[in-house]
Amino acid sequence: MSATLIAVVVALVLGHMAPSLAASVRQYGWYRDWVRWLDARFPEGSFWHGRWGIAFALVPPLLLVALFQLALHESLLGLVSLIFGIVVLFYAWGPRDLDVDVDAVANAPDSTARRAAATRLWPEGGMPATLDGGSLVEAVFRNAQHRWFGVLFWFLVLGPVGALLYRLTALSAEDEAAHALPNPTREGARFLFAILDWPVAQLMTLSLALVGNFDTVLGAWRDAGGASFDVRRRFLGAVARASVKCELADEAADYDDVGTGVEAGDAGLVPPLPLPAFSGEVPELRDAMSLVWRSLLVWLAVLALFVIAGWVS
Repeated sequence: MSATLIAVVVALVLGHMAPSLAASVRQYGWYRDWVRWLDARFPEGSFWHGRWGIAFALVPPLLLVALFQLALHESLLGLVSLIFGIVVLFYAWGPRDLDVDVDAVANAPDSTARRAAATRLWPEGGMPATLDGGSLVEAVFRNAQHRWFGVLFWFLVLGPVGALLYRLTALSAEDEAAHALPNPTREGARFLFAILDWPVAQLMTLSLALVGNFDTVLGAWRDAGGASFDVRRRFLGAVARASVKCELADEAADYDDVGTGVEAGDAGLVPPLPLPAFSGEVPELRDAMSLVWRSLLVWLAVLALFVIAGWVS
């Protein structure tokens, strides 16, 4: 468990300290080529063209990583295994830097540039980007789930093979590789992706409840069907909207209290303080990223507690 925590921290720090390295390493053209090669080899009606045909694309690279993971488990007191875990987690993280993409939207000089920047937060070939606050909040949390939390969760559960499983499934469901898949195979990849995402969304909701308003998060989760075992339910977006709305309301109340908290004789002399503005006048983005980072810190803190508990025992 301590090796897992070290791998997560190193991969996070390395990704932020060396963005050019991350951009050069996180290339998945080989997987798109692999999917296209498979599609050209299997005829209509074969297993490849079925709901679970995506297994043909996923199993070989995952099996290779799993064999390395098992072979390196005890090498040099686990040091080689730790390095291998860091490399795979670093590779599967992202692939783009979420902070950079959100800043690009927030700092865009006009609506045209902002819409162009926002397309990086929407799945390729999916719905066009929208610039209203609620949609941007959902986009931030969706990207945090797919770039950070999903990879992290499955790395914690299955090790390096889990991180790569999540990334390759995401590529099969939403990226260029999805366009090379037959329709039934693509739908199977999206269903598998939904299965992998369901526990991640539940834990993200729990962490949001801990770092935000618990009652607000619980109510939004219940209303959006989060208590259901239907993996297709997209409840995280509703929870994110409610959390950010609550954060903004609390900030407005705080600034209103400060702005009106003057002596009676000074009434009217001190104007109310304005609400803090985020670059590009999109305050929802600021609060959404704040909640995402606080949630990630909760995950790391819980992981650290498990490590400390293991040392104590």
